[in-house]
Amino acid sequence: QVQLQESGPGLVKASQTLSLTCTVSGGSITTNYYYWSWIRQPPGKGLEWIGYIAYTGSTHYSPSLKSRTSISRDTSKNQFTLQLSSVTPEDTAVYYCARGPRPSTTPREYDYWGQGTQVTVSS
Repeated sequence: QVQLQESGPGLVKASQTLSLTCTVSGGSITTNYYYWSWIRQPPGKGLEWIGYIAYTGSTHYSPSLKSRTSISRDTSKNQFTLQLSSVTPEDTAVYYCARGPRPSTTPREYDYWGQGTQVTVSS
């Protein structure tokens, strides 16, 4: 059974870079043909896909966030990391990491999720 766990600071100041790590257990992030995403849910809004890193290490980002987003991985630790730069209060959300069986930008197509972590951006 694959398990994902997000970690990182819960409070970030505006204009700084948000950095979160997802630690995966029960399966390798390099296993064919899985895709590892970051997804967020702002208060009172729906789920928003941010980007993924594929089992190959290739990445794909949401066009609306692409200029501020970087997703990388550490295969020795079986972790992948989100960096979102120049944050504003509008980036306040619960951030999730998730695994999917295909290169999807649709959150509901991801089958394994972390519990989520609240990140608040202070102005």
